[in-house]
Amino acid sequence: MSEETIENNENLTNENTISSDENQVEINESNPLEEKVASLEKQIEEQKDKYLRLFSDFDNYKKRSAKERIDNIQSAGKEIMSALLPVADDMERAMKSIREAQSLESVKEGLELVYTKFVNTLEQKGLRPFDAIGEVFDVEKHEAITEIPAPSEDMKGKVIDQVEKGYFLYEKIIRYAKVVVGK
Repeated sequence: MSEETIENNENLTNENTISSDENQVEINESNPLEEKVASLEKQIEEQKDKYLRLFSDFDNYKKRSAKERIDNIQSAGKEIMSALLPVADDMERAMKSIREAQSLESVKEGLELVYTKFVNTLEQKGLRPFDAIGEVFDVEKHEAITEIPAPSEDMKGKVIDQVEKGYFLYEKIIRYAKVVVGK
């Protein structure tokens, strides 16, 4: 081979080396970008997975809470019904006693006992009546059925008669008292 050919070959080899070095540099430069993209894609997938798990957990929580609330409502009803069963038994005995009774006094006494037991059971469960007669009319507690002329000046705007008692369940009104108000 001639010197010129050898020189050309060396130049080509050097050029190839340079160009392959440039390619390596380009590959090395793009490699961190590819790694960064791959890392970000992995993070996105992890975030999607966390989001789906969180959403699923929240959905399960809502379903569980709704079921627990229904169970609590049903068990609360069960509790009050269980407490009233002895009163119902007493009412049955009273009805049987009324059919066979010779004396009206014994029937009255029996009914009063059953009524007292019933009221006590309701009070134990948080129910208590409130008396409205003589109180100043309050729309938060009373429901006016009608107005009549007040029997005296000091009874104007006050409850004169009570048609139905009002009731609190603990501290919340569950039935307003139906009243007649003096005007």
